[in-house]
Amino acid sequence: MATNSKGKDLIYQLDGRPPLHVALPFGLQHVLTMFVGNLAPVLILAGVVSAATGDRIISDEHRILMIQCAMLVSGVATLLQLYPIRIGKFQIGGGLPIVMGTSFVFVGALVAIGAEYGLPVIFGSILVGAFAEILLGVFLKPLQRLFPPIVIGCVLMAIGLSLLPIGVQYLAGGAQAQAAFEQASVLQSLGLPVGAELSAAAASYGSWQNILVGVSVLLVVVAVQRWGRGFAKALAILAGIIVGYVLAFAFGMVDVSVITEAKIVALPVPATMPAFEPGPIITIALLYVICGLETMGNINGITAAAFDRPASPREVSGAIIADGVGCLFASIFNALPNTAFGQNSGIVAMTKVVNRWCVAMGAFVLIAAGFFPPIGALFSAMPPCVLGGAVITVFGMIVVNGMKLIALEGLGERSILIICITFGVGFAISKTSSLVGLFAEPFHFIFSEPTLAVCLVAVVANLLFRQARPKTGVATNNE
Repeated sequence: MATNSKGKDLIYQLDGRPPLHVALPFGLQHVLTMFVGNLAPVLILAGVVSAATGDRIISDEHRILMIQCAMLVSGVATLLQLYPIRIGKFQIGGGLPIVMGTSFVFVGALVAIGAEYGLPVIFGSILVGAFAEILLGVFLKPLQRLFPPIVIGCVLMAIGLSLLPIGVQYLAGGAQAQAAFEQASVLQSLGLPVGAELSAAAASYGSWQNILVGVSVLLVVVAVQRWGRGFAKALAILAGIIVGYVLAFAFGMVDVSVITEAKIVALPVPATMPAFEPGPIITIALLYVICGLETMGNINGITAAAFDRPASPREVSGAIIADGVGCLFASIFNALPNTAFGQNSGIVAMTKVVNRWCVAMGAFVLIAAGFFPPIGALFSAMPPCVLGGAVITVFGMIVVNGMKLIALEGLGERSILIICITFGVGFAISKTSSLVGLFAEPFHFIFSEPTLAVCLVAVVANLLFRQARPKTGVATNNE
C-alpha cells in the first residue's frame, strides 16, 4: 500500500512527487503531444518572412536557434504555471497542470508584420503587447465583459480562416517556392529569361512530390484521429509527420546537411534585438486579450474534468498573468507568444493525471531539448509540404473552436446580426486589399489585418446590440 501512495496513486493528486519511472512517461506524453504544434508556428513564420524579404534573412542556423528558444521558453513557462510565484493578493501562475506552448493565434498577424517590418518588430510587438495580457489577468472581471463568447468565437474563426491558405501554401511547397513561382511567371510573361536556380525553385511549387507527401500526411492524421484510441489518437499529428518525413526522405527532399552540421550542444542565446512600431503593437496587444480569454477556457476545462469544479478567480487570474509573463520571457529569447495548450488540457481530461510533478517532467525535457541543436535541426530540415499536411487540420480546428464558442451564445436574432456584421464588414473588407489600400489611417491599419478587423468590429457590434434582459434578470439569446 505504501508503494501505491508513493507511486501510481500520486499521479491522480495535484501535489506530491511520484518516482521518476512513474512521472517521466506521463511528462513525455505531454511533450510528444505538443512538440509539433509548439514548433510549427516558428517554422511557418521563418519561411514566410524569408520569402517576403526576397532573400534568406533567416538562415538555417537562425531557424534552429529560434526552435531551441521556443523549446526553452515553453519549458520555463510551464514550470511557472505549475508552481506559481505569489505577490500580495496576486499570483503568477495557475498552480494547475498547465502545459505552455507557442500559440497559433498570433501566426497570421505575425506573418503580416514580419513581411512588412521583419523580425525585430515582431519581437518588439510581442514584448510590449504582453503587458495587455498581464493587465487582463489583473483586471479580469471588468475587461471580460467586452469579450463574451460570441466575440471570441468570431475572432477564432477569422484566425482559422486566415491560416488555412497558409497551410495549403505549405502543402504545395512553401512560401519561398510560391514566391519563386510567381516571380518566374512574371518574368515569363514579359519575355525575360528565368535563371536556372529560380526556375528550379518555381518548379517545386505544386509538384507531384509535394502534393503526394502533403496529402499523405493529412490522410494519416485524419485516419489516426478517426480510428485511433487513447494515447495514439493524441499523437495523430506526430504520426503524420513521421510518415511524411520518411516519404520526403525517399524522394530526396530532405537536406540532411542541416542536421549533420548542427552543433551537438549550444546555448539558446537570442540573435535579434527588438524594434517597435505602434501599429503592430496594437494588433498583437488585442490578440493577447483573445489569447488570455482562450487560456481561461482551457483552465476551466482542466478543473471541470479533473476536479469537478470551475477554476477559482485566483487560478484564472494567475494563469493569464503567467501567460503574459511567459510571453515577455519569450520575446527576450526571440520566441513567439506562449499560451496554455488545449490539446494538453485534453490529455488531463482524458487520463485524469493531474500531478504537477508529472507535468514538470515534461517541462524539464523541453528545457533540456533547448540546449541540443540537432533536435531543432531535425525539424528545420523538414520539407514545407510535410508541415503543411499536418497543420491543415490544426487550422481547421481553430475554426471549429470558434464555432463552438458562438454556439454557447446561441444563434438568436442578436447573435446572427453580430456575426453578419463582423464577417461582412471586418473579414470581407480586410480580404479586399485594393479597397483597403484606399483607406486613410487608422482605418487602413485596422482593415489590413483580418484578425484585428474582426476583433474590433465584433466588440463594437456586441456593444451596440446589447443583450436584452427580461425583468427577472435572466439573459436571453433570442432578443
